Amino acid sequence: MNDSTEMTLSRRTFVRSGALAAAAYATSSALPAAAQTPSGAVLPVHLGLCSYTFRNFDRAQLIGYMKQLNVLALNAKDVKDHLPMDPTEEAKALDDYHAAGIQLHAVGTVYFPKDEDADIRSKFEYAKRAGVSVIVAGDPAPETLPRIEKFVKEYDIRFAIHNHGPEDKLWHSPLDVLKVVGNMDPRMGCCIDIGHTVRAGTDVVQAIKQVGPRLFDLHVKDLTDFNAKESQVAAGDGKMPFREIFKTLIAMKYKGFVDLEYEVHGDDPMPGVIASFSYMRGVLAGMGYANHA
Repeated sequence: MNDSTEMTLSRRTFVRSGALAAAAYATSSALPAAAQTPSGAVLPVHLGLCSYTFRNFDRAQLIGYMKQLNVLALNAKDVKDHLPMDPTEEAKALDDYHAAGIQLHAVGTVYFPKDEDADIRSKFEYAKRAGVSVIVAGDPAPETLPRIEKFVKEYDIRFAIHNHGPEDKLWHSPLDVLKVVGNMDPRMGCCIDIGHTVRAGTDVVQAIKQVGPRLFDLHVKDLTDFNAKESQVAAGDGKMPFREIFKTLIAMKYKGFVDLEYEVHGDDPMPGVIASFSYMRGVLAGMGYANHA
């Protein structure tokens, strides 16, 4: 058996074991979003979902899909009616998530186009109302960061700049983010998008290690070609080194979430999302962590 065949069989084994684990898990009571086993042990990797994955579906549908997936941790975005910026509408959304047992741990991607106190404060108030500890931020201009840092200190909410790959004029790679925030308040950091990271030519495992304690969220996708954005596939069907990523996160005692952001097949994402969670659960099971959220 050659190495390529062995890797393919191993990958399929992970998927099958993940699917079996998911099926067994679905018959038991759901774990809280804090990702604990029934015995109370804290799990090493916390799997969550980016609501943008279901951007073509409303909040009720999103909640229904999350229940099917048995995923209770959400990075919510102001898309459709998932988490509106309007305070009244946001409160309705939060009530719906609470009733469904879904815990929000981050908001975003949130954009900060203005270097103005009022605009920045409104985004931090949005996060505060949601009760999250992380704002995932898209494309803030470097000159706005000192002002944003003041609000990070005031609200005690971490600010995670999301890298968007080679198309991003500012933040190609998490290492570009680290260069700018490295000497700022420790709550200024990164949301590493692993798909965009590899497309920027950056070793994603090394980037995670270098960002270290400034890693506040991880957005997950897989690619068959690290140079092609359009090559995105379900997790496990591409080339992303998930086992090494998880191994690194566990070694550094990462406390944040690993959020699936499946951006293809927007009108019918569920098959790819199911496959992605099954695969990631299978990888963790293969590493000796049979119970996980």
